[in-house]
Amino acid sequence: MTATTPSVPGLYVGTSGWSYPTWRPGFYPAGTKPNEFLGSYAERLPSVELNSTGYRIPAEEQFRRWAEQTPETFRFAVKMQAYQLRQAATFEERVRLLGKRLGPIRILVTQARDEGFLALALGSLDPELLIAFDFRHDSWAGVELPANAVRINDVDASASFRYLRFRDPPYSDKHVRGHADLIRPLVASGIAVYCYYRHEDEPTAPQYAERLLELI
Repeated sequence: MTATTPSVPGLYVGTSGWSYPTWRPGFYPAGTKPNEFLGSYAERLPSVELNSTGYRIPAEEQFRRWAEQTPETFRFAVKMQAYQLRQAATFEERVRLLGKRLGPIRILVTQARDEGFLALALGSLDPELLIAFDFRHDSWAGVELPANAVRINDVDASASFRYLRFRDPPYSDKHVRGHADLIRPLVASGIAVYCYYRHEDEPTAPQYAERLLELI
């Protein structure tokens, strides 16, 4: 399978999930079956947030099917929750079945700042993996992270990648142009950027993502 969307090296833009029947026929062609959604999605966008992994770890075959339905250039940003660190070895083993398609692991952290937890999180996963911490407590402000990790929406991070989430739709074309202006210099400087628009019932999120690709 080959992606046909405009290609911007180092830019992995997409949406939070893909399995939405209400995106048909606005984004998916009429008649597209649910088991064809991901393949259709990957023909137009280069990345997606994989959220189901944050609730349970899917079976090995599920990861293999996702990989088979997407080109090698496609990237999955995989969700993990803090409590899942108890299963870190299994989690990592499964997500690695995506092969080259594995992008950052987004770790959702709702608890207050705890340096012990941070050390556990970083020590439980291979340091070669890209980690995006989704801290939901203000006490994590200013935390220092290693070279393979970033905070969500930290444009000024020192890592070789950024992870941006746009969560307040609707967005006008002026808004999306602003997103492009923010991202363009990062990509131009060789920083990989992963960015995702929040899912809505209408297929606005993939439309924003496609427009962002056009602008950059």
